[in-house]
Amino acid sequence: MELPGERNEYQVAHAGLLLSSFRALTGRDLIPGDFEIRQKARLLFEAPFFVASHDGAEDPVLTYGNRTALELFELPWDEFTGTPSRFTAEEPERGERERLLEAVSRQGYIDDYSGIRISKSGRRFEIRNATVWNLLDGEGGKVGQAATFEMWRYL
Repeated sequence: MELPGERNEYQVAHAGLLLSSFRALTGRDLIPGDFEIRQKARLLFEAPFFVASHDGAEDPVLTYGNRTALELFELPWDEFTGTPSRFTAEEPERGERERLLEAVSRQGYIDDYSGIRISKSGRRFEIRNATVWNLLDGEGGKVGQAATFEMWRYL
């Protein structure tokens, strides 16, 4: 799926931020290979694993979700990007989610997170072994956070 015009340009730029921050903090590549950024952005969006991010606001808002993220949360791009990220977890799970995000803020990333999430329709799923990392601007300042995982199961 390629989004038209402005949204596609945003996705390309944001993919660069996701990929460079992940590499800088973990030493690994989300999309290995020697591709130009537009190809990497497309591969990231179409990846069979989850990738999503939120901004650095007091109440963070989702800023990116690849196809797998949109499908898991049962949301179109326009609704997903703009949703407060706290709504990805049920109320009882939100405290644990906050502790996770604070730990990531301090450490830069973690790569062993597991938790329960909920889709728009109320379908619950467990994620396992997620990597959550800070998004870093060109000067190394934190501008948000992102997550990726390959393992989930519906509850």
